[in-house]
Amino acid sequence: MTRSARVLFFAVSICGFASLYLWALRGLPAFGHYRGPYGDVLNAVGTYERHVTDIVTAVNFDYRGFDTLGEESILFISVVGAVVLLRRQKKEHDDEAPASSGRDPGEPRNAPESSEAVRAFTVGMVGPVVCFGLYIASHGQLTPGGGFQGGVILATAPLLVYLGGDFELFKQITSHALVEVAEAVGLIGYLATGFAGMIIAGQYLRNVVPLGTTGYITSGGTIQLVSLATALEVTGGFVLLLYAFLEQTLEFRLRNQ
Repeated sequence: MTRSARVLFFAVSICGFASLYLWALRGLPAFGHYRGPYGDVLNAVGTYERHVTDIVTAVNFDYRGFDTLGEESILFISVVGAVVLLRRQKKEHDDEAPASSGRDPGEPRNAPESSEAVRAFTVGMVGPVVCFGLYIASHGQLTPGGGFQGGVILATAPLLVYLGGDFELFKQITSHALVEVAEAVGLIGYLATGFAGMIIAGQYLRNVVPLGTTGYITSGGTIQLVSLATALEVTGGFVLLLYAFLEQTLEFRLRNQ
């Protein structure tokens, strides 16, 4: 296919997509005019049935928990695919000799060292970020948050360590094998909670844990369990991606130092 043909095909495709997108937008209800009825029903019965005060988390990890399992699996597979693509190739091992002689086959990246103010700020923020991430992950059934949001926040703690230090320090606090295990355990924990409901109650992801008292951190039954499992998987996945990207980006420069 010639370049002109490819450009024409792309133009026709993007015009078709834009037309469908605009047509779909026209079918959306006006802001403030919710059509229901599912949201209204869940708002009415969610707190009573699941002992939670955040109905969004109840929907994600209970009412449509099987769909969320699919989303978590997509994240897991995406991270695995990215790490496989970023793994060190045999050619990179063969190129160590010219790299050690001073020729960097990659683009030079001479980033300035972090200032004392940046180091102090990033190190000081690690503790609060970890605490805030744990709070968001564990209180999703009570307030806006949950495993996905808490996991992303927790994954920024190692990034702060890298920004305030260097890649060697980042590797010292993040074991590659441990991060891989954490990501896998998070997904397995979600699957195991679902199978527990199937074995005990005959339905996948059926609640088999006491619902607790509404308004307390122990409320929500299995919602809390799958939310924490999701937080573990998301944290491990994002840290693993960060590890792979930094290793691929900086390995030549670090090898020459």
